[in-house]
Formats: sequence, C-alpha cells, structure tokens
Amino acid sequence: MMLKILSLGVLLMLPCLAGAVDAHQMATPELQKTYESINSELRCLVCQNQTIADSNAELAGDLRRQVGEMLEQGKSKQDIIDFMTERYGDFVLYKPPFKGKTTLLWLAPGLFLVMGVVTVFFVVRRRKSLSTAVIINSEQQKKISGLLDEGDGS
Repeated sequence: MMLKILSLGVLLMLPCLAGAVDAHQMATPELQKTYESINSELRCLVCQNQTIADSNAELAGDLRRQVGEMLEQGKSKQDIIDFMTERYGDFVLYKPPFKGKTTLLWLAPGLFLVMGVVTVFFVVRRRKSLSTAVIINSEQQKKISGLLDEGDGS
C-alpha cells in the first residue's frame, strides 16, 4: 500500500520537473548564441524576476519566437532590443539603463537598505534604554525577601 502511495506521489510530481523547452534552433552557432544572449537580457513581462529564457509563460514564448524571427530577418541584437524597449518600455530589459525614468528602480534597493539599518538602530537603542536594571537598597531587598518567604509559607 505504501509503495502505491509513494509511486502516485512521484507520478504527480513529474510535471514539476518539466522546464521551459526552447525548440527554436538558429541557422548558425553565432546566431544561436546571439538568440540566447538576447533572451537572457529581456524580462518576462508576466513573471516576476525571470528572463524570457527562463520563463514558461505564453508571452515569454511569444517573445522568444519574435526574437528568433527578427534574427532570421537579419536584425541586429541592438535593433531587437530597441524594438522591444520601444514597444514595452525599459521594464522589458532585465537590467534597465540608469536614466531619469529608471532612477527609482536603481536607487530603491539602497534606500530600503538604509531605512532598514536606521530602523534596526533605533529599535535596538530603544530596547537598550528600556532594559535598564533597577537598583534597590538593602532595606528594599529585606522587604522583598520577607514577602517571598510569606508566599512560600502559605
């Protein structure tokens, strides 16, 4: 019975192993290298943080197909990238250029890091000030000991 359950589990997990298969083969090894390079530089607009080379999304497949067709038509790498950025904006580039429109994309991680460090600094400082020990004199110590002894005797 356990073997059947294990077999069923393995069988159900097989689709998870299926990756994006790019069947598009270019005519020459140089074109193939350019094709793969372009696909690794363009962001999938549907997925988060994936290139069109890594994505299984239908749009990524369409973009890969379009890149292949444009290369076969004799377009250069820069022509294809210019076409994609004109059509989809700088967001389609996996590493967008540093310019006015993309300043926030480049500076936001650093700003968040600084804000996090400042927050941690103030939280640690506040906790340190709250955790100061109370100093008591010997009379107060005797009173506390007496109260504790009374509690033990009941």
